[in-house]
Amino acid sequence: MAAYIIRRLFAAVLLLLVVSAVTFAIFFLVPRIAGQTVDQLAAQYVGKDANRDSIAAVKQNLGLDQPLYAQYWHFVKAIVAGADYKFGPDASHCSAPCFGYSFKSHVEVWSQLTSRIPVTLSLAVGAAVIWLVSGVAVGVLSALRRGSFFDRFFMGVALAGVSLPIFFTGMLALSVLTVQWPVWGDGINYVSFTDDPGQWAWNLLVPWCSLAFLYSALYARLTRAGMLETMSEDYIRTARAKGLKESTVVAKHGLRSALTPIVTIFGMDFGLLLGGAVITEQVFSFKGIGEYAVKGIQDNDLPIVMGVTLVAAFFIVFCNLLVDLVYAAIDPRVRYS
Repeated sequence: MAAYIIRRLFAAVLLLLVVSAVTFAIFFLVPRIAGQTVDQLAAQYVGKDANRDSIAAVKQNLGLDQPLYAQYWHFVKAIVAGADYKFGPDASHCSAPCFGYSFKSHVEVWSQLTSRIPVTLSLAVGAAVIWLVSGVAVGVLSALRRGSFFDRFFMGVALAGVSLPIFFTGMLALSVLTVQWPVWGDGINYVSFTDDPGQWAWNLLVPWCSLAFLYSALYARLTRAGMLETMSEDYIRTARAKGLKESTVVAKHGLRSALTPIVTIFGMDFGLLLGGAVITEQVFSFKGIGEYAVKGIQDNDLPIVMGVTLVAAFFIVFCNLLVDLVYAAIDPRVRYS
């Protein structure tokens, strides 16, 4: 088990290095291959009001006039140890982890991300709990009652949930619950958990359900398919022949085997949401990571886009690492593979 965890940790660190190299290539190497000069590349980080002095400062701060391996070293070093940026007589320090520095607003990207992570984390965790519990429960019951009214009805609802995008269900929920039936008459605004836990949960209830509706439908269909396949296996019939309770057969033998693909998809979906629930945050006007990424794209502020890309990649790698560790708990055979 220890060797398995060490291998997975080593693979995660290696994957993060690969992600950093790919991100560096996208923002610094690909434009050069496409024909951009060093000055043109530096001008993109300054903005529309670029002048010679600002372009020269960005070139020096990012080391754009140095070889690519030196630029990549400074790129990685800034993430781990921070970086100093000089603008004539003035200087700014980007503390570690330095995921970028906006040369337009002269603000560290990481400080902006840390203020927005609680919003995205609150949205992702609450929605994940709802879609995981409801999706798996409906999937199991539909598989055990295959062909019944319950099965047909909820699989129909699941099909609608998979088909309807979040911007439709979110806007519909806002229209109904804040205008037609003003349950949230004052609007839905994010409130910090530390300020008011009750108001935090109340204002996030609609975004949670809107986001979970899309995912729970998919998880219900996947769980149903996995359970139907698992419950027809020989070892399930053997467990029943031994006289085990039906609840034990379903939960310990059937569901445990069917959870492996669910855990895989959950790790990917949750990691992506931690990197920013872009559409949901835009619909409900939440100041999360996804909304920050959209702002960076609209303002053509490349350090913001680069910082969000790195943070989102870290969350995805981290969640996949947790999935690998959960595999060992669900299926003991994984420990020796």
